[in-house]
Amino acid sequence: MTALDTPTSTLPVPLVDLGIQRDRIADEVAEGLARVLATTAFIGGPDVTAFEEEFAAFSGRAHCVGLGNGTDALEFALRAAGIGPGDGVALPANTFVATAEAVLRAGATPVLVDVDDEHLLMDPAALAEVAGGCRAVLPVHLFGQMAPMAAIREIADRHQLVVVEDAAQAQGATHHGIGIGGWGAAAGTSFYPGKNLGAYGDAGGITTDDAALARRVRMLAAHGSEVKYQHPVLGFNSRLDTVQAVVLRAKLRRLAEWNAERVAAADRYAALLADVPGVRLPGVAAGNEHVWHLYVVRVAQRDAVLAELNAAGIGAGIHYPVPVHHTGGLADAGYAHADFPVTVRAAGEILSLPLFPGITVAQQERVAEALTAAVAHRG
Repeated sequence: MTALDTPTSTLPVPLVDLGIQRDRIADEVAEGLARVLATTAFIGGPDVTAFEEEFAAFSGRAHCVGLGNGTDALEFALRAAGIGPGDGVALPANTFVATAEAVLRAGATPVLVDVDDEHLLMDPAALAEVAGGCRAVLPVHLFGQMAPMAAIREIADRHQLVVVEDAAQAQGATHHGIGIGGWGAAAGTSFYPGKNLGAYGDAGGITTDDAALARRVRMLAAHGSEVKYQHPVLGFNSRLDTVQAVVLRAKLRRLAEWNAERVAAADRYAALLADVPGVRLPGVAAGNEHVWHLYVVRVAQRDAVLAELNAAGIGAGIHYPVPVHHTGGLADAGYAHADFPVTVRAAGEILSLPLFPGITVAQQERVAEALTAAVAHRG
């Protein structure tokens, strides 16, 4: 039997299939790359400018500045907002290490807080406990939905905190109808290939309604310069590559459609797994429009369940297995291993199921069957 003859029910199901998106935009990308090669506009140029304008409009913001990656986006947004040495920045313990890295690279101090047990997003009550000792808050929009920004903004206003959003997993998401970058100074986002809007390499950007902040970020990204050989501030080299801008423009035109496919797939998982004992399903927080970057369930004996799924050809994963305060890079931060109990408990339970635009009903049914069996074996 050849691979083409293999029944769909026995084929592996990847965690993410970027080939589907690649094929859908192949002709458009080829045309764009030919245009770049013909004009030799390899750094900056019309495609970068056009993408920045288009993504700003998509996000409902006045400005977008394209950058080399999402970590730079967070760091530069903090720096441009005046955050630096001596400043405490509150962020959730349940996040990728890059969130804390950006704070440290800006010279500020990460102040970790726990998350709520239902959605694993920054807990406003936990933020309120530390807000008095901070100058900024960096909430993380996780798994495709935004943090509870209305409550966070209320606390931030009370304590005069700068708000910078980590929107790496939330392109197209809204909270009470407001998109990324609309709840504070700016949002930093990543266009890493696996994101809802992903490039063909590293890329990132910030969105903001603040023209002065956008200008400062742009200067930071270009060696502190607006005019060639004039560098009034010390900056960095973090430009959005023109080739990546071509890819991102093609994908952005389809992002609303692809996000809708993610929503439909999430609804399908919810139906398939609704009555499975031992599987805790994700929910949508009040006021949120979720774009389902990831579909994360919670199970007991997660590592054994994951191993069984992977052995069955199901590309499940974990986002994230190590809380930030357990990483070596923050070993000197003064936190105990058991601090932030919701984050610590969730780190041993969370399981990301395959989810991507183009995932089929048969693939999701196979994932659900395999997960049901793996959980039952440990019931």
